Amino acid sequence: MTEGLYKDTPDNRNTLDHWKRKNLDEFEAKMTDKERPFPCIPATIGFSLNHLRYAFVGNPLEQSTIANFAALLKKYTEDSRKYGKYTSLIVFYHLPEEMKTTYTVEEYEQLFWEQLRALSAVDEKDWPDDIPTNPHDPIWEFCFHGERYFMYCATPAHGNRQSRHFFTMLLAITPRWVLQAFTKTSHMDKMKARVRERLSKYDKISIHPDLNSYGAEDNFEWRQYFLRDDHSRLSKCPYHRVLEWLKKDP
Repeated sequence: MTEGLYKDTPDNRNTLDHWKRKNLDEFEAKMTDKERPFPCIPATIGFSLNHLRYAFVGNPLEQSTIANFAALLKKYTEDSRKYGKYTSLIVFYHLPEEMKTTYTVEEYEQLFWEQLRALSAVDEKDWPDDIPTNPHDPIWEFCFHGERYFMYCATPAHGNRQSRHFFTMLLAITPRWVLQAFTKTSHMDKMKARVRERLSKYDKISIHPDLNSYGAEDNFEWRQYFLRDDHSRLSKCPYHRVLEWLKKDP
């Protein structure tokens, strides 16, 4: 087992604390459900091939959680190409029970963006030169330790959008190189159609209009990171508050 990151095996799982095992058990159930297949096909493939890696972090309201999260994401960034072409980092938060039952989707949304801003504040590497720092540019995406990432957030508060529901706050962090390799496959159009078909059956609500393709002129990638439980959305990316920090002189 890589230090700080978890590779799932039956022997490894038996050594984990109860809350960590519960996270993995719930995640496995979601990835392997045959009656209600999870919409994201690459995620299910990555799980079945054991290309995924897992991280367990604390309460997102505690400052120490960000330091731990940043160290784990740095380690993943440095080693991710060793894990397989369908790899992602799955991050489980150890939420207080009260937060699980009282936080709204909008409160989790705010918490999610606070996590990204805090990660950027401790990032040891400069923002990549080829990626704009303005999230309202179609080719913007979140970067950390020099790597480009797609971010996905699931929460206990999501009900209508079951594809964004998990019993604790969860992030799935996928390198852009994984997605680029996937989009180059000859069956990409059919695969995208299958994903959308699964999504329409999985959720209790129609597909969110913000789901789009990276780089398209009418697409802002940040809108897909956190989808609300209805069709509403933020008018401006909360991440903009850190832009001046990214541009500052060393």
